[in-house]
Amino acid sequence: MNTAELFALSERYYLPVYRPRRIVLERGQGARVWDRDGREYVDFGAGIAVNALGHAHPALIAALTEQAGKLWHTSNVFVSEPPLRLAAALVEASGFAERVFFCNSGAEANEAAIKLVRKWAAAQGRAPERRVILSFRGSFHGRTLAAVTATAQPKYHEGFEPLPPGFRYSDFNDLAAAEAAMADGTVCAVLVEPVQGEGGVTPASDEFLQGLRALCDRHDALLVLDEIQCGMGRSGHLFACHGYGVVPDVVTLAKALGSGFPIGATLVGARAAQTMQFGAHGTTFGGNPLAAAVANAALRELSSPELLANVRRQSDALRAGIAALDAEFALFSEVRGRGLMLGAQLRPEHAGKAGEILDRCIDHGLLLLQAGPDVLRFVPALNLSDADRDEGMARLRAALAAFLSR
Repeated sequence: MNTAELFALSERYYLPVYRPRRIVLERGQGARVWDRDGREYVDFGAGIAVNALGHAHPALIAALTEQAGKLWHTSNVFVSEPPLRLAAALVEASGFAERVFFCNSGAEANEAAIKLVRKWAAAQGRAPERRVILSFRGSFHGRTLAAVTATAQPKYHEGFEPLPPGFRYSDFNDLAAAEAAMADGTVCAVLVEPVQGEGGVTPASDEFLQGLRALCDRHDALLVLDEIQCGMGRSGHLFACHGYGVVPDVVTLAKALGSGFPIGATLVGARAAQTMQFGAHGTTFGGNPLAAAVANAALRELSSPELLANVRRQSDALRAGIAALDAEFALFSEVRGRGLMLGAQLRPEHAGKAGEILDRCIDHGLLLLQAGPDVLRFVPALNLSDADRDEGMARLRAALAAFLSR
């Protein structure tokens, strides 16, 4: 089938919840992908920060192939080795966790965290009205009903009411507002992204995240960090919290953990590690041997000092490259983020034009993302090479020139 025929099938059979660009990707290698028509692209989106080691990484292929010849699925009625090894490696690498729950996605990891903190509060003798979860405007925590309610963006709520009760919102990076929101003693947990992804690639300040830790300690609440997008090396540290000097009670992971194979994880520290006992939660596919085998291989790569050093070096280079483009084209008012999770904020005169710029990027052989209508989002593979970085930036320059000359 050609590209047009495949798109016709997608329009016929899929729920129309996506608006994919009209190319059909067929294969990838490293930071390059090719579409059905043989056209090559530099990939600065990495499947929305998922393909942290690029496409067709040999260590991941080897792990998947070996496990595929052994055991695909057992359910959690039985134990297999790959998820056990992965749990132990994550606990050791985290420096705070004692227990791990495996699932299939970031939304599921956050759902598990939401259930856990409520169960923990109940075990402390707190009445239901004192089991409130505080999250922050601009956040994104997933599309399932509780996770989307925790997501403090009304556009994701519309039409899905009534939403589950017990969530409260405050302003991101405003510690005084968070303190006021917790003053009545009803908050049992704070859920926060160290770097907001969909909210514009906005990092928490050190003072804000450290202040939330202190507030949780003062109010006997759990601190839950959603590191689904910013974790697993993307910030320049294996866990984003390591770069903030903050010890969380719970961390949720997905995306780069499987580097393209679906897996999520909820890591739990000492305060709540014994909360979820037999029958309290479960999943059919969580901890699947195939997913865990790939994640084990990915974690070994993502933990390497050389890769984390590359993240920091390439981050500096991308920032410099974006600044040079702004000096030429006067398009960006700010570049923010941490590591290889960067957002270039469009100037007011170009507000709302991020999607149009991404269309021009496609025309010039570059895959890029947006974070809202005004921010270009850069989340390439963490092992990005200098050559791919330079080629991607050259294609971005051509796309921006075409955008401005429209």
